Amino acid sequence: MAAKVLFLHSSAGRYGADRQLLLLAAGLDRSRFDPIVALPERGELAGPLEEAGVETVVAPMRILRRADLSPRAFPSLAGPGVRKLEATARAREAALVHSNTSVIVSGWALARRLAIPHVLHVRELYPRVPLAWPVWRKRLLAADRVLCVSQAVAEQFAGSERVTVVHDGLPHAPRRSDRAEARAALGLDPEAFTVAVLGRVSAWKGQDVLARALAEPALASIGAVGLVAGAPWPGAERPAAGLDRLSRELALGDRLRVVGFQDDVGNVLGAVDAVAVPSTRPDPFPNSALEAAAAGLPVVAAAHGGLPEMLRDGETGVLVTPGDPGALASALRALADDPAHGRQLGSAAAADVTERFTAERMLAAVQSQYDALLG
Repeated sequence: MAAKVLFLHSSAGRYGADRQLLLLAAGLDRSRFDPIVALPERGELAGPLEEAGVETVVAPMRILRRADLSPRAFPSLAGPGVRKLEATARAREAALVHSNTSVIVSGWALARRLAIPHVLHVRELYPRVPLAWPVWRKRLLAADRVLCVSQAVAEQFAGSERVTVVHDGLPHAPRRSDRAEARAALGLDPEAFTVAVLGRVSAWKGQDVLARALAEPALASIGAVGLVAGAPWPGAERPAAGLDRLSRELALGDRLRVVGFQDDVGNVLGAVDAVAVPSTRPDPFPNSALEAAAAGLPVVAAAHGGLPEMLRDGETGVLVTPGDPGALASALRALADDPAHGRQLGSAAAADVTERFTAERMLAAVQSQYDALLG
């Protein structure tokens, strides 16, 4: 009989961690594991999960926010939502809890109540807040297995035998739409050198760095265009408003286009000449970069976090100094001046990441952890 695996997830959108949850839950070997997913709301994610034959329930759960990262906040984090999750888990006879991001606090308490194994997927790099970080690190390491999406993430837990690196997998290499049709659909100049930043609009994803890079002479002189394809977290719109103000201050006009979340990422990838990942804080292992590389686009990324594990500078991508608009502008201008080199980087990246980061490899690694825990 297949073991029931209860996944807990902190959002219900269609971004990186959400797509990885779909890949995990839908891709399990159903002869061994039967997935159930608990979401805080149905959102856009519940439908695709159910279409893949994955039972999906909505349940309240405690999610760690940056303001909570203090020892004083920790005791109250388990919260009353655990009781509904416990009822769901007992009714389905769950054998294992898998928290798909480490900001889900409820998973630890739930697994303890049920006396079943807890797998924690860490997709975050935490600030080393004095006093708070050691306490939170100890709480995270209370899980039976800690799966980290990159070596950079795993280094937060150096010395623990419970930690293993499992890079995210590619469900498929995105197919780039026809360039002319994609540009027309997005209202872009047919000829302008265009670079996209994909993902949530946030204070650290670097959309502001791209805006400042567009104002640098290297890009301003050729009329380069930046495309921001993403939306802010609901209730956290301040970074988007700040980006709009910055664009006006820099007089970028139509050279910075904010088009919101695009369900058809192939349309965005088909329209642009390059993808930038200018995160100002270390990015654990951004799926946007992985998908762009798999699609054969040159990726210019900040040289920290998990990005150097994904891209080799000068061979399968370009790594630049984090938070430096001038460095980003120079790297993008070099691609604009030498399109053949950009195509070469993109081709090499596609061949590399589609071999190293397969969905099958990721699923096999996760299921082997389940096997070890469940005997």
